[in-house]
Amino acid sequence: MQIQYDTQRLSMRFFMLMLVLFIVQVGFGMLLALQHIDPALLAGRLAFNIARAEHLNLGIIWILSGFIGTILFIGPLLSKRELAAPWLIRFLFVALVAVTLWNIFAQGFARTGTSGWWMGQPWLHEGLEYIEAGRVADVVILIGFSILAYVVLRTFPPRKEWNEIHWALGLGVVALTVVWVFGMFFIERLDMSEYFRWYVVHYWVEGVWEVLHIAMVAFLLVLLFDAKVKTVGYAVFWGVSLVWLSGLIGNAHHYFWIGTPEFWQFWGSLFSALEPLPLIFCFWHIYLDAHHDRKPLKNAPAFYFILGSVVLEQVGAGILGFTMTFALTNVWSHGTWVTPAHGHLALFGTFGMVVIAAAYYAIPLMRGAPGFDERLGKIAFWLVFTGMLGMGFAFALGGTVQVFAYRTLGLDWFGGDIFPAMNFFKVLVPLFGTVFAVGTVLIVFDLATVGYRSPAASAAGAPRRPAIAPHADPHAGSVGVPAAAGWARYLTGYETSLWLLAMWFFGAVITFGLLSFNLASVQAGNPTLPYVMASVGYPGLLLVTLLFVWRFLASMESRASEPVAGGDTEAVPAFAAART
Repeated sequence: MQIQYDTQRLSMRFFMLMLVLFIVQVGFGMLLALQHIDPALLAGRLAFNIARAEHLNLGIIWILSGFIGTILFIGPLLSKRELAAPWLIRFLFVALVAVTLWNIFAQGFARTGTSGWWMGQPWLHEGLEYIEAGRVADVVILIGFSILAYVVLRTFPPRKEWNEIHWALGLGVVALTVVWVFGMFFIERLDMSEYFRWYVVHYWVEGVWEVLHIAMVAFLLVLLFDAKVKTVGYAVFWGVSLVWLSGLIGNAHHYFWIGTPEFWQFWGSLFSALEPLPLIFCFWHIYLDAHHDRKPLKNAPAFYFILGSVVLEQVGAGILGFTMTFALTNVWSHGTWVTPAHGHLALFGTFGMVVIAAAYYAIPLMRGAPGFDERLGKIAFWLVFTGMLGMGFAFALGGTVQVFAYRTLGLDWFGGDIFPAMNFFKVLVPLFGTVFAVGTVLIVFDLATVGYRSPAASAAGAPRRPAIAPHADPHAGSVGVPAAAGWARYLTGYETSLWLLAMWFFGAVITFGLLSFNLASVQAGNPTLPYVMASVGYPGLLLVTLLFVWRFLASMESRASEPVAGGDTEAVPAFAAART
């Protein structure tokens, strides 16, 4: 398989920038983990609040760079023509690099307090959490998003020819631009300022990014498994519809404690609880299009990260988001370590993994190495997946201790009363972070050097598998090829449902554990119930997640010894079946 359109190669620079920023961001994360153990580490030079802002902002930027790279790579395939205005894309890359460098530099203003709206210098650094970039950077970012929207809409065919993926990407890039405007002005009233700030933070990520994520996952399935656009489009339509339905009012869970009217506590709780629904659609079209029809696995690392993306979306954004966004649970979890457990699994799991998957599909093709060695990518996946689950475990259980000691007993955070109680979990974070960091280095090395290293022997000279009828029984083997058994046997929809139910069961245990902080006995000083439920819920959820992905991929990998349904599909271009 080869690149079909020359302008697809413009995506390479965005993927490379993504890899550089990814590894720098993980470095800041490791520093933060060490500063939790020793708060004096680099104090006054690179203090915790600055490192945290850098860690979060770089996370947003490298994922956004991956989004742009993915959109530019798949845009010509969706449109069946070259990208419009390639010179604007080159300018967009320069602007993204400039904003990134300015963002890193400008965080230093927060340390000295020489900038911010309240200091009359918003052009340098606005000081609003998560959107600290100054007004100059805001304007450049708005121009960049406008360029992306213009290029995509100019490249797409006439609207009467759009399918669901066109609509999802088109709406996504336009909304990416429009929603950013809400972060470009300042209101002196704190509650109103927070109200519009969360328009950007929530709608951008939990709304617009979700729409782009669903479209990207869908089209990557089309490319990897020759899935039909109509089939995938059905899930895209319902996924996008439910994202907007639940996400618009679900934003209200950010309004609970900023002085807004009390009615938001009910509506925010209700619609936030509905936000996992589109994530279920996203997962099920993964199962049906990638697994149910037993199509060959063409690019294992790309699919590993796609699966990791939708599963961690279900766990991090869906289940852990669900457990902590009711008003009666959020009153305890808000601003504690329970929040980064959700945030890390949701942000990296959902969006970070999908752009890494896209990079694993696109970069080998652009480097002329479709038969690249997949072993490093597989190992890297398991390292980052396990490391992220471990960090989620450490944050969540440490946060449970923190809720009781800080919110229930009212002990002093800054005076060090809570520090000893959380010591064990503070050590776990850098331990699992090291596992994650090793996986990150492998990903960056693998993708940066693919095409310059020799392909795996198995990939270069693998024998063709015999063809079988396209409607053969997926549970049975063929002549001379026994059906897979044990952990690698065919994964049925029924078994998949049981795995998902197990995840939600442990999510319910976590939810009741957080609700139990409202009990009089717990508030009187007895933490037994929330501690027991957290000790059952969080390890249970994360272990089931790990085992389920292992089971899913074992079943997928067992196809290596099976015949290919419908003939030798490896001889067919991946996009040939992407038809309406």
